[in-house]
Amino acid sequence: MQPEQTGTGKNGTNWVKQNFIIETPHEQYPKKVCFTMWGDKAQILKTLNPGTQINVAFDVESREYQGKWYTDLKAWKIAAAGSASPGQEQDHQPFESSQPYTDLSAAADAGGKDDLPF
Repeated sequence: MQPEQTGTGKNGTNWVKQNFIIETPHEQYPKKVCFTMWGDKAQILKTLNPGTQINVAFDVESREYQGKWYTDLKAWKIAAAGSASPGQEQDHQPFESSQPYTDLSAAADAGGKDDLPF
């Protein structure tokens, strides 16, 4: 889990944002995917333990800023794998992922050589 971020919006309201990373271990080349949860829902992440299998319902959103495009995966519901699947809380079909939650912050804090292939 990444550090919690907080701030105040233009309209004076406070906000909370929490990034978390899951890893897809059942593939030949596992992938790491970063999701974001906002507001009160970010508190759910504090109840998870690394290695827990979870289902994540999320929306994909891209936006342009100064000629570059940025994509966010905004999680809106997390449930332990095997429990009831995330319900339809919005009027569209969510993307869903059932992967173990992995806390990669310790690995990132260890420093050292970056092992990215590019």
